[in-house]
Amino acid sequence: MTELPDDVVLSVENLSIDFRLRTHILHAVEDVSFQLKRGQTLCLVGESGSGKSVTARSLLQIVDKPGSIIGGRMLLRNGSEITDIATLPPGSRAMREIRGRRIGLVFQEPMSSLSPVHTIGSQIIEAIRLHSDLDKKAARARMVELLRQVEIPNPDKMADRYTFEFSGGMRQRAMIAMALAGNPDILIADEPTTALDVTTQAEILDLIKRLQVERGMAMLLITHDMGVVAEVADDVAVMRFGHIVERGPVDAIYHAATHPYTRQLLASTVKLTHHVEGRLPAIALSSEAPQPILSVRNLSKTFGWHGNANTLRAVDDVNFDLYPGENLGIVGESGSGKTTLGRLILRTVEPTTGTVLYRGKNGETDVTKLGKKELRNFHREVRLVFQDPFASLNPRMTVKEVIADPLIVNGLAKGKALEDRVAELMRLVGLDPMGMERYPHAFSGGQRQRIGIARALALDPRIIIADEATSALDVSIRSQILDLLLDIRQRLNLSFIFISHDISVVRYFCDRVAVMHRGKIVELGEAEQICTAPQEAYTKSLISAVPNPDPRDKRMLHRHRFVAPANA
Repeated sequence: MTELPDDVVLSVENLSIDFRLRTHILHAVEDVSFQLKRGQTLCLVGESGSGKSVTARSLLQIVDKPGSIIGGRMLLRNGSEITDIATLPPGSRAMREIRGRRIGLVFQEPMSSLSPVHTIGSQIIEAIRLHSDLDKKAARARMVELLRQVEIPNPDKMADRYTFEFSGGMRQRAMIAMALAGNPDILIADEPTTALDVTTQAEILDLIKRLQVERGMAMLLITHDMGVVAEVADDVAVMRFGHIVERGPVDAIYHAATHPYTRQLLASTVKLTHHVEGRLPAIALSSEAPQPILSVRNLSKTFGWHGNANTLRAVDDVNFDLYPGENLGIVGESGSGKTTLGRLILRTVEPTTGTVLYRGKNGETDVTKLGKKELRNFHREVRLVFQDPFASLNPRMTVKEVIADPLIVNGLAKGKALEDRVAELMRLVGLDPMGMERYPHAFSGGQRQRIGIARALALDPRIIIADEATSALDVSIRSQILDLLLDIRQRLNLSFIFISHDISVVRYFCDRVAVMHRGKIVELGEAEQICTAPQEAYTKSLISAVPNPDPRDKRMLHRHRFVAPANA
């Protein structure tokens, strides 16, 4: 067996993985090589479908069928012995001992990776007892200690709670505790922060890095976020279409990248760190003070019985104006009330108090007082683009039927005129009208989001509410969709309410930003001012937690942490 350098824990050499499909063979990973070194982090970076997760799963022999390793070696050091993981059958005892004990894995989505019917503590205890000879009492003490290490408060009490009682960040901490249960030499973290808010993401990355240094583990971090890579990586491997196209130290990749794809990824990331130039909204081009198209006053929503101690003020006395041709960003963490605010404006959720004044083609109306028929007319002029391009399109409808649906429901077009309008909308969002008879599954994530935008534009709206419309997309596709929306705004003089927890997206796209925390707007101002010189402590914590795509200037090291006032 080949000798490995002393600091190398795992060496992957010429790994190839194929998926034998009914019609063809998909080469998911081809001739991939890299090394994991003790105490260092290798970031495997690339967009969806590049082969990152398949590569990581192969290290534990858990590649989903019909995938199989067809070539290459995965050499794992065990003291003086070296084992080739590629030669071990997936169900063998030797392979089961490697999983968890030698290599720990933190999955991307903690909600689907943790059992909903077992307590958090019992799941971690199971992992501990699987990889040690500890009795129940000792295993529980070890589990509580692991929860303490991952900074879960009151670990002895929290251990007896279920998954649904934990927030997203707490679930991810529990997953990390479980991955560390067997004291592994290698930690694989597969997109561990994708579904998390920017401040929670910063805490989790901070935690993983600290635990890795304390334990001297090698780490393989899989991500598509170049900002995250700059903050935590020692070495970087860039994947595209199953190949590693570039590999090297993090500084060399960021400041002397040679491959066009790496440069494209970096350019897309850096582009979103600045406000878009040269595309002024209509409001800025007008010499006189414009009339707001939408005015929200004292808007509140309380969930729960009146007077009950468990009532939740999801939106609390919110006030703002939206001007013609303006992009207004609403930012905040999960649970801050952003999405509820969007639904209150549309009246898909009924407000508890407050008014929403809309100045439409037929004069000023209070949306909160509209009946069903008038509300339908309002919904023609104020449309919604959903977060998830996969879930928001009916898989049984063709693209033509999806885009035409609002036109048919409102009786605005049929026959040849309907088809021409659908073709026009598809061209407007950069899609080929020849594909209108295809179904959504035949399109990529970015193309599906374009279909959703075309559907929103079908009724010639004046306002579009975009709820996390780019959060499910890769960075290069994200910047394409944002540029598309800016171009459409310019052509159609639309106004956008852009709801997001991604500060970089809001900085690039929006003219003004409202920052929400616990249902209240805590700061409202020009996007550039909010993102470069915020006034409020909470806004400062949000901005300082955004990963900076430059390994020479790691923003997270000097992060401003927000501590809520005791009476809040």
